[in-house]
Amino acid sequence: MSERIGVVGAGILGLAVARELARSRGAEVTVLDKEPGVAVHQTGRNSGVVHAGIYYPPGSLKARLCREGVGLLREYCAEHALPYDEVGKLVIAANRGERAALRGLAERARANGVPDVAEVDALGLREIEPHAVGVGAVHSPHTAIADFAAVARRLAADVTELGGSVKLRHPVTALRESGDTVRVLAGGERFAFDRLVSCAGLGTDAVARMAGRAGDVRIVPFRGEYFALAGAAKSLVRGLIYPVPDPRYPFLGVHLTRRIDGEVLVGPNAVMALAYEGYSWRRIRPADLRRILTFPGTARLAAEHWRTGVREVYGSLAKRAFLAAARRYVPELTGGDLVRTSGGVRAQAVRRDGSLVDDFVIDVHGRVALIRNAPSPAATSSLAIARHIAKAVP
Repeated sequence: MSERIGVVGAGILGLAVARELARSRGAEVTVLDKEPGVAVHQTGRNSGVVHAGIYYPPGSLKARLCREGVGLLREYCAEHALPYDEVGKLVIAANRGERAALRGLAERARANGVPDVAEVDALGLREIEPHAVGVGAVHSPHTAIADFAAVARRLAADVTELGGSVKLRHPVTALRESGDTVRVLAGGERFAFDRLVSCAGLGTDAVARMAGRAGDVRIVPFRGEYFALAGAAKSLVRGLIYPVPDPRYPFLGVHLTRRIDGEVLVGPNAVMALAYEGYSWRRIRPADLRRILTFPGTARLAAEHWRTGVREVYGSLAKRAFLAAARRYVPELTGGDLVRTSGGVRAQAVRRDGSLVDDFVIDVHGRVALIRNAPSPAATSSLAIARHIAKAVP
């Protein structure tokens, strides 16, 4: 009899895990998701950047799985004729004060094995992005863009072709580990699995509570809002233009991103959402907000970084803040070039002491595996994370 494994979450990571478990272990896999389609949340609401591995500490799980994942994703997209375009990325130092951090970023990229990374001066960066300005930049020519939602749909098809099933409109409402079985109630149906893997993203804490493993790391949702460039302004950006990141935060700051559909995004900011799926200021769920605010880590995070929080909220409410951030790198932009577009919510894990969890975190307890933290570059790394989890789940 085949091993029966349940996977909670039909985003790119959950579907990649399900495919890998079916492919490499011959498991009978069932994916459970509350939504009517796959890739509804983080997978379908990001900018589509395939990260090359520039930012992550050498030796970290993020660094290793990102580099492995890039190659696997590129091959998968080629195999299935899915869009994948190496448009390249510039990380730009806007002033001399950022040069030291830029050099450190280049060294980190090389330590991670990112191919063909180059440091360029002000003239060199303009050869790559003619409308951009700065005192220097790190150029990653193989950083790419893809359609992660399309990848997720293909992964879902793979799961069914391998004998598994993807059950949509099946919210998990209860689970219990009993002996050698994990019993799950989802969408009014009862399931019995030998193993369960949670890739629930914004719903991670809810699944962890049901499993009796709330833990000291919780999800705090951060909304990322975007503007898009309108009309001829799209031609001002060829690929990806990023600022030098602040090492204190896992967020990369407002950047300009060419998408696979030809649109160019400006953003995101990072403001705490008022619900786990709080895609706007109007989306408030009191139960979610109570859980977020009563977790001690939230108050400690806010006390440590309230100035940054105020700036991000101002950026959320004032278009001119986004424009100023974008004009730092592409000064030709005007207010009329920016139109508000849809954003997303990042499931950011926070420790009880208020510190942000940067690396991927995977907890295995008995027959239940919980993906506690899988922020960017999780989509890039999804196929590699899936291989890692398939080996980690006993």
